[in-house]
Amino acid sequence: MRFAISIPQYARESRFDRARFRSHMRRVDELGVFESAWVQEQVLGGAGVLAALQTLTYAAACTERVRLGCAVFVLPLHNPLHLAKAISSLDCLSDGRAEVGVATGGQGRPFGAFGVDPDKPVARFNEALALMKACWTEREISFDGERWALQGASMEPKPVQKPHPPIWFGGSAPAGMRRAVRHGDGFMGAGSQTTAQFAAQVEVVEEELAAQGREPGSFRIAKRVYVHVDEEEARARQRLEDALRAHYGGGRWSEHIVAGPPEACAAGIRAVADAGAQLVLLNTLVDDAEQLERLAGEVVPALG
Repeated sequence: MRFAISIPQYARESRFDRARFRSHMRRVDELGVFESAWVQEQVLGGAGVLAALQTLTYAAACTERVRLGCAVFVLPLHNPLHLAKAISSLDCLSDGRAEVGVATGGQGRPFGAFGVDPDKPVARFNEALALMKACWTEREISFDGERWALQGASMEPKPVQKPHPPIWFGGSAPAGMRRAVRHGDGFMGAGSQTTAQFAAQVEVVEEELAAQGREPGSFRIAKRVYVHVDEEEARARQRLEDALRAHYGGGRWSEHIVAGPPEACAAGIRAVADAGAQLVLLNTLVDDAEQLERLAGEVVPALG
């Protein structure tokens, strides 16, 4: 089992503490406990979430070792040329440390606000991903799609990582998990899924891996876990649930979180690993610096 950590990507009331962010990311880097650090993408919303790519670029300048990713870009909402260029640039600026999470987006996404046809997100996703891969791998890009067409184009620089940065798929539908095995390098279970729901997703992924004849080591399985360490479990759960409601604008989260003393958090995370997670993305939302130290010093060591 390997571990990743969330990046505190907030500007509360339009105020961003650069010194605190730099210190936090440097500490993530020097701890050596986490193989990667991740942001989310939230374009619309009142939680004060900074843009994913810009935050990752700043994080790259603050670190030397830790890998940097977004889980996930809702790909149908993006122009794939712009996104491919930005991710390639991030991979160059970070010396090959970029990770890419993508998803089609589920029901309730405001596709109309982005000028996107809400009836065909999967077709748009598939074509966009194919075009991005072409931009990353082909010296001369000729692409004849339904939505995008290029003839003899070029995009430089290419990513440092070959053939391109690892591509993680998010989503909850079985078709999306099968798509991940066919076209991606990993599947990232959402924090909004319970451990039991995640275990069912892993079964679908493993069935498709066998059907496609893929080597197990060529595809990784991960899950985001919202976590808060505190000796008083009730207080820990309340603080984390309040933060999640502020972040997402509502919902019930009691079954989806891991909170309480270090040993209780370790037990919850171990259950996620037992369900099939090879990488666990620990997502804090409150007291990020303190939680980083407690996770690295008390929870991760208890997991062996």
